[in-house]
Amino acid sequence: MQRVLFHSTIFGPIHSRRLGTSLGVNLSPNDGKICSFDCVYCEAGWNAQGPGTTGLPSRADVKHDLEARLAEMSSRGQSLDVITFSGNGEPTLHPDFEGIIADTVAARDRFFPDAKVSVLCNSTRLDREDVRRGLLMADNCILKLDSALTPTMRLIDQPNSPSFSCETLIPQLAAMGDRCIIQTMLLRGNHDGHHIDNTTPEEIDALIEAYRRIRPREVMLYSIDRATPEADLCKVERPELDAIAARIAEATGIKIATA
Repeated sequence: MQRVLFHSTIFGPIHSRRLGTSLGVNLSPNDGKICSFDCVYCEAGWNAQGPGTTGLPSRADVKHDLEARLAEMSSRGQSLDVITFSGNGEPTLHPDFEGIIADTVAARDRFFPDAKVSVLCNSTRLDREDVRRGLLMADNCILKLDSALTPTMRLIDQPNSPSFSCETLIPQLAAMGDRCIIQTMLLRGNHDGHHIDNTTPEEIDALIEAYRRIRPREVMLYSIDRATPEADLCKVERPELDAIAARIAEATGIKIATA
């Protein structure tokens, strides 16, 4: 079974194809996965691997470990583009998410004031005011929308909540507006007897309409780059990705980035 990638709270720095030189923050356990989605393409594997034994890191431990790593990098003259919350699950599930973001912004300002703070979020907790406040403290609030059609979204992302839908999600994303960046994974394949393809004209038309409604600062389109827990998935190659991006940009006037 494919398993989690990160075995510490602070990891890296690594090179992110979307964000640059990134120091990662993992608010999930170091030996397990806690997520409100169970995405067919998740590089951290299926939720079935379990939450592990280490538990969630405390706010104090995150602050201590992050400050120590930033101080070390600064003393060595290393460069840093971004501090990125990603890791082995959904960061906004941490009960102290808002406070941790505040601590991170303060540490960034102290050690690497030109670096950005980014949060990769699956958008499932936008109904919580504390989560929204935390997200809005970040420079890059990167929110997931893999399909604007509920059946496809539920097939790709497999949300834990049976009531989670695009009809609920898209207005929540629209409330974030240009304070957010929308991230959309494009892929094809099969899972559990169902065909997946969110690149069809119907799918792209629905995404265009959703992006028009949301009016994000930017849309990030990307495809599979690493091993996936569902083996029967196909990457959308760069020329097609760029063609889809050009169509969306022309239809919406929104900046579209591909990776």
